[in-house]
Amino acid sequence: MKSIILVGGEGTRLRPLTYETPKQMLPLVGVPMIECVLKSLAVHGVTSAVLSLGYLPDRFISAYPDNVIAGVRVTYAIEPEPLDTAGAIRFAAQHAGINETFLVVNGDVLTDLDVTALLGFHRDHGAEATIALHRVEDPSLFGVVSTAPDGRVIAFVEKPPPGEAPTNLINAGTYVFEPSVIGRIAPGGRVSVERETFPALAEAGKLFAMTDDAYWLDTGTPEAYLRANFDILNDRDGRARPEGAAAGSWCHPTATIDASATLVNAVVDAGCCVGANVVLENVVLMPGAVIEEGSRISWSIIGPEAVIGSFSTLGAICVVGAKQHVTRQSSLSGDVRLGGD
Repeated sequence: MKSIILVGGEGTRLRPLTYETPKQMLPLVGVPMIECVLKSLAVHGVTSAVLSLGYLPDRFISAYPDNVIAGVRVTYAIEPEPLDTAGAIRFAAQHAGINETFLVVNGDVLTDLDVTALLGFHRDHGAEATIALHRVEDPSLFGVVSTAPDGRVIAFVEKPPPGEAPTNLINAGTYVFEPSVIGRIAPGGRVSVERETFPALAEAGKLFAMTDDAYWLDTGTPEAYLRANFDILNDRDGRARPEGAAAGSWCHPTATIDASATLVNAVVDAGCCVGANVVLENVVLMPGAVIEEGSRISWSIIGPEAVIGSFSTLGAICVVGAKQHVTRQSSLSGDVRLGGD
């Protein structure tokens, strides 16, 4: 089966980490997010995928020059201009010559959704398009979907005001499309699948939705990115615990950790250096990060080759960009973003 993976966004909520690296190339316990996404799809028979690229496309192409990611054969569809979600789907489908039932997946969502069951539901209901749904506490941040008892979508409300959502079931970012959907997307410009294509399909009675209680996480914020790492680290996302994980943390074999350091729910990637008497609690260190002696860091993300000076304290939630240097004895907390423009 073929899939389109939407990876064209700029990841603005994760800046400064995404100034130089697309969101879907950020590591999750040492593995790029895009590999986690495609590995999950491969379990359900996805053998080829089209990456719909817009932002920093060369980062993907150079990382996977053999056009294989997690065992899935990939092609790259680079948007000539921002086309929004539906426009990107149309462009990628035509680029790859897709003419059969296919999947569409948001590349920044982690889930163990039963895609096989979603495909079966789609076929059993004779749908033109089917959306996977997920229950959340606050649906105001997402596209909310109301359905009839048979699963037919009767209303699609994108990001309703708090307290006004008709249901807590949201668009989970995984779809099954018939190729006829492409014909419903106007060519040559920006078109939103959430605000234009889905409402039109719902009005025509061709849009269905399946509720699933699978693990699901939108990784688009620093808090969610940290949670994604910790969920994988602690086997909460349905995947096997990563090789090398021990005592609630994971350290890459090439990382150097002083024997006096304390790690609690920490991810320490390749080439990192953690000094004497350092305390890391609920922290992700990206490749090459250096934490000098006596520093205490909690609920923070330290970017590639960044240096945290000795005896510094960083608290929730600090995001330090690539190659940034935090001077010794610094004290930072709150929504701190260091690096970038």
